[in-house]
Amino acid sequence: MPVNLTAPDPAQLHPVPGVRIGVTEAGVRKANRKDLTVFLLDEGSAVGAVFTQNRFCAAPVQVCREHLAAGFGVRALVINTGNANAGTGEDGLVRARSTCIALARLLEVAPEQILPFSTGVIMETLPNDRIAAGLPAALDDASEVHWARAAEGIMTTDTVPKAFSRHVTLGGATVTITGISKGAGMIRPNMATMLGFLATDARIAPALLQPLARTLAEGSFNRVTIDGDTSTNDSFVVIATGKTGPAIDALDSADGQALLAAMQAVARDLAQAIVRDGEGATKFITVQVEGGRDASECRQAAYAVAHSPLVKTAFFASDPNLGRILAAVGYAGIVDLDQTRIELHLDDVHVVTRGGRHPDYREEDGQRVMKKSEIVVRIGLGRGEASDTVWTCDLSHDYVSINADYRS
Repeated sequence: MPVNLTAPDPAQLHPVPGVRIGVTEAGVRKANRKDLTVFLLDEGSAVGAVFTQNRFCAAPVQVCREHLAAGFGVRALVINTGNANAGTGEDGLVRARSTCIALARLLEVAPEQILPFSTGVIMETLPNDRIAAGLPAALDDASEVHWARAAEGIMTTDTVPKAFSRHVTLGGATVTITGISKGAGMIRPNMATMLGFLATDARIAPALLQPLARTLAEGSFNRVTIDGDTSTNDSFVVIATGKTGPAIDALDSADGQALLAAMQAVARDLAQAIVRDGEGATKFITVQVEGGRDASECRQAAYAVAHSPLVKTAFFASDPNLGRILAAVGYAGIVDLDQTRIELHLDDVHVVTRGGRHPDYREEDGQRVMKKSEIVVRIGLGRGEASDTVWTCDLSHDYVSINADYRS
């Protein structure tokens, strides 16, 4: 079960003017499940996207990059679950492009105006004929209110769909932001999440969409990890349809900052939902590192703790074997780290001071915190004023079972 995460209420997900979504069952891998989703964007919509840094990236990632570089404008996204179309060579590229061609013909647009996305099993042939056959049904289903259906339609090992929405007032106008994401395993995005789509009807200058996507990813999806594995298919897309509100030509303007804050909040909710639904997760853990010389080394230490199987299994067992956290900080790669300046807190419990056990620390206090479903690990490096945060989860027996049985 996910950690303090419930399925979204469709009534709480605000439609974004200029975006329609259709979902259907195409039988990509399994029968009787939603597995094909189409986003239809009004002409004039602007798109920015970031993708996996895994050099063994999937065919749809490669095609998305090609189509965005072509600069024709994006009119639709097509997303399938059940098959990642990764590790499929030239044939995978042909099949991804054929899916774009099939949808482009139905919409009477150029294939380069379609962005394809896939998620699921790696190194299996994409059944693009089934996808093409399912496209008319997906188009017939298209509606502004189908965000919850889309969140369900892009799931793989997720146990609940992930979607969030909010309004922000800009220049007296109410602007909408709604997004969905999927992911539960193979999560250390290093750019974005496995799949994430965030849309707004704000009037954002098209040139701002790409830097906006990077900024949003850095503050959300690039701060989560479940198992330290960077997927072949990670994609995060930001859409602005330009239907509402004042023109935003700079993100550092008052309206730009208000919009950025609201979009960042939704992106962070989506990223944290992935951690809360981590495969087999029972605890949501915030790792805060402060007192670094720069944010980069704080993040370096935070990820060392968040990735450690020994740390994560200790949290699963509620075992205050907290030397594992100190060990992870020590091997994080900060070469001139002074261990006598290290401080460690679990929530309100001061565990370590000046690199050694705090004289008032009692193991029962540490265990009390570790039994909670949400825990904050706060680490002080004693080197400067910088700080950064990473979100992760524990590592349970179920994680092994889920991934051992994934293809069956």
